[in-house]
Amino acid sequence: MREKKLIVVAGPTASGKTALGIALAKEMDGEIVSADSMQIYRGMDIGTAKATAEEQAEIPHHMLDVAYPGENYSVAKYVEDATDICEDIFSRGKQPIVVGGTGLYIDALLAGRQFAGNPENTELRKRLSDEYDRMGGETMLERLRKIDVQRAQKLAVTDRRRIIRALEVYLLTGRSITEHDEQSRLQPPAYEALYTVLRFSERRALYDRIEARVDRMCERGLFEETAALLEQGVPEESTCMQAIGYRQAAMALRGEISRETAIGLIKQSTRRYAKRQLTWFRRHEEALWLEPDIMPVQEMVERVMKSFG
Repeated sequence: MREKKLIVVAGPTASGKTALGIALAKEMDGEIVSADSMQIYRGMDIGTAKATAEEQAEIPHHMLDVAYPGENYSVAKYVEDATDICEDIFSRGKQPIVVGGTGLYIDALLAGRQFAGNPENTELRKRLSDEYDRMGGETMLERLRKIDVQRAQKLAVTDRRRIIRALEVYLLTGRSITEHDEQSRLQPPAYEALYTVLRFSERRALYDRIEARVDRMCERGLFEETAALLEQGVPEESTCMQAIGYRQAAMALRGEISRETAIGLIKQSTRRYAKRQLTWFRRHEEALWLEPDIMPVQEMVERVMKSFG
């Protein structure tokens, strides 16, 4: 067995990451560790394009359905949970294959970043939340500016969650979240990895796949899945309900827009999201870039295995 080295299969939504991940896992006696910030939620299967029951039966999948909708699941929590899973897979002599489009999750896992040591205090967070609601975002951002200018400059007054989090970290530790993050970056990476990114030689090919996927999601019951989540009492302002697909479907269910308009908005938002994902992944100059619109899956598998060594 090699030293602990991960295989990463990243790329924009609808690019074929799941199919490549499963094919690699079959060839390399691997197991898949999802790196998708929405697939962690239970009951959100259709709108997140979660691996099907059949696909999960073929190859073990991890980091799916690990949180309840509406739960506050942080990047730090992902790093903690996914690291434990990767270590368990390695301990059984198998190969972890990290598959997903959430670049922040992937990079944080590889770096082993602790994100301010993950200090949390429910009572303090509630107090800060109440103060934000009572005093307003500008006042709270100004409070943050006095202790962490760098972080405050990156946040809008409406970024309630991040402002509260930054204040919480400082009050619990006596150090700004910027200081914590800088210290974390000085630590050596937790894992070596072969970083593979899927991209398309023709952008239109990716957009066609995105639009076809959205149509399939709607046919499979995206609107019904959204309605079920709302009926369960999942707050509409929660992170998961702001995800692309669910947010627009909820607007249609409330009668604010038509279903057809919602579908169009989902396609538009997903195309824009795919562009942002590709921008994130371009920072990885060392990555192995593969083009699924002109490469069969088996050819991509062979290239990954050759590069992995």
